[in-house]
Amino acid sequence: MLCARRLRGLGPAAAAGWRGRPGPGGLGAGRRARAVSTSWSPVGAAFNVKPQGRRLDLLGERRGLFGVPELSAPEGFRIAQENALRKADLLVERVCSMPPGPQTVLIFDELSDSLCRVADLADFVKIAHPEPAFREAAEEACRSIGTMVEKLNTNVELYQSLQKLLADKKLVESLDPETRRVAELFMFDFEISGIHLDKEKRKRAVDLNVKILDLSNTFLMGTNFPNKVEKYLLPEHIHRNFVVTGNHVIIDGLHADAPDDLVREAAYKIFLYPNAGQLKCLEELLSHRDLLAKLVGYSTYSHRALQGTIAKNPETVMQFLEKLSDRLSERTIKDFEMIRRMKMKLNPQNSELMPWDPPYYSGVIRAERYNIEPSLYCPFFSLGACMEGLNILFTKLLGITLYAEQPAKGEVWCEDVRKLAVVHESEGLLGYIYCDFFQRADKPHQDCHFTIRGGRLKEDGDYQLPVVVLMLNLPHSSRNSPTLLTPGMMENLFHEMGHAMHSMLGRTRYQHVTGTRCPTDFAEVPSILMEYFANDYRVVTQFARHYQTGQSLPKSMVSRLCESKKVCAAADMQLQVFYATLDQIYHGKHPLRTSTTDILRETQEKFYGLPYVPNTAWQLRFSHLVGYGAKYYSYLMSRAVASMVWKECFQQDPFNRAAGERYRREMLAHGGGKEPMLMVQGMLQKCPSMDDFVSALVSDLDPDFETFLMDSE
Repeated sequence: MLCARRLRGLGPAAAAGWRGRPGPGGLGAGRRARAVSTSWSPVGAAFNVKPQGRRLDLLGERRGLFGVPELSAPEGFRIAQENALRKADLLVERVCSMPPGPQTVLIFDELSDSLCRVADLADFVKIAHPEPAFREAAEEACRSIGTMVEKLNTNVELYQSLQKLLADKKLVESLDPETRRVAELFMFDFEISGIHLDKEKRKRAVDLNVKILDLSNTFLMGTNFPNKVEKYLLPEHIHRNFVVTGNHVIIDGLHADAPDDLVREAAYKIFLYPNAGQLKCLEELLSHRDLLAKLVGYSTYSHRALQGTIAKNPETVMQFLEKLSDRLSERTIKDFEMIRRMKMKLNPQNSELMPWDPPYYSGVIRAERYNIEPSLYCPFFSLGACMEGLNILFTKLLGITLYAEQPAKGEVWCEDVRKLAVVHESEGLLGYIYCDFFQRADKPHQDCHFTIRGGRLKEDGDYQLPVVVLMLNLPHSSRNSPTLLTPGMMENLFHEMGHAMHSMLGRTRYQHVTGTRCPTDFAEVPSILMEYFANDYRVVTQFARHYQTGQSLPKSMVSRLCESKKVCAAADMQLQVFYATLDQIYHGKHPLRTSTTDILRETQEKFYGLPYVPNTAWQLRFSHLVGYGAKYYSYLMSRAVASMVWKECFQQDPFNRAAGERYRREMLAHGGGKEPMLMVQGMLQKCPSMDDFVSALVSDLDPDFETFLMDSE
């Protein structure tokens, strides 16, 4: 997945996919080739051995987290934030006292960068550092920078310095496209805060923003809160599937993979039982978002949220979702019928298909048909082999090599974090990826990408190298074997590395649009495209070797694995269409014509097909309504674009260097500094329609004839 946070206006633009275009003179502008370091070592070996500690650094100077000198101790966050705030004050004074011009945008971006470099880093440390003192200091830094951002968002003089630039038609026409886009993005962020309104309305906008933030945090906490029932209400034989405390059974999730139908049914009905407080919180969140959108000039929250995206507006999103639903309809009915037959076979007494059934029974069908037991695959996917596979792919496609670099003392937050240098064959060092891959206590259970420092062209002509973290939750190596990945873990690794490469290769002039700082429905394209490479035998055979025997993973096993993912895939995609449609309706015209639960029931019956279960309210567990409000469709649209790029550019030859260079030039290099649809057009050499996107998604569901031939031999 993506890890996102967005402070409005000048704050961090959101680290799971956000905004850029190459600087003047093309991709190489402002980029001096960096010398190769003799301390770099091959990446594969580095991940199949335990780190050697920091013996060489015992006498050396403690560098601080990510090499930031102040962060050798928690107290350093206060120094870092004070330095950032002091620099911000000077930059505000400077930009407000100078005539408008291209320099205005550069100073705005430097202002944004000075705050982001503390806030983005603190955002990561507050959830990932194992030491409470560091986490608390980072949390305080986030609050402090957040307060400064709110202050800047309401600084009329600062706003006017940008407004003067954009109001001068001649000046705007003289700006290069990237500079103009960045100026418009800063203005868009300002106006979300209502700064262009009169004093009373401006205060109302600020109050609404604060309230929305509070409601979002409250709703997010509520989505994971367990429900409990008295023990006697559940049959005794299923108690052991749940946590029991005293006279109560605690239900903390849907238990979707439980073999017992009754366990899944009980979990579904109890976990999704409506909570009055959470219901009120959601209703207030949706209505406050609508009020803010209307206050700043939009007809709905969805219209505001979709500005600048591939889709551009909610009408296009609904057209996309409705067309996709129509094309999936027959396939979904067949999938449900296949699941129903499997349920009847295993449980003849109760064969009615219910919403808690598809995840479990589709898994049974998958295992029965394709024999894809993960333990058969794991020995071929040692972490070191997978990293070497990524290295081979990037070298062939992009001329890039990943090298392991020994971190300095104090540079990383846990000794098993690996540091990778990303090096181009002619351009030298492009940036750093810190790999926080292994499980540990109190570490968030999510795979994500964090921007720590965005790339940008500095005033001295040098390039500020991007720094990112990839966070996974992989098992540690054992005495007898290296870390072994399931096929799902391997695909996730490729997915997250797609985000990292977007960050490394986004050579933008401005950090506000660096790498993954781009519209949400484009942000997942590079990561999903990497999943297609991870599922191609020609790529997998380059690295999938048994860690003991060296035997290559047989082609038939890769083909079976790929085909197994198509089992009931139409029903899975239909579920995503339902969620995305629900999100659009919730963020559409207000007041809503009926309750959120009634809308859920109607939408589920129209866009999914399985019956709504009375006295349940799934929407109260829909955590993506916070981070992806009005944008849940983005994953489907990104997948459609990635599918088209794969089929038209890489399917014939996944190592095609010319296609790789075009991919870098047309898509990765621009971050968010160019309209996303223009990037897609540049890559595909045509302007795709919604029908093209839908056809790409549906064609991915078609079975591969070659696999059937192999299975029948």
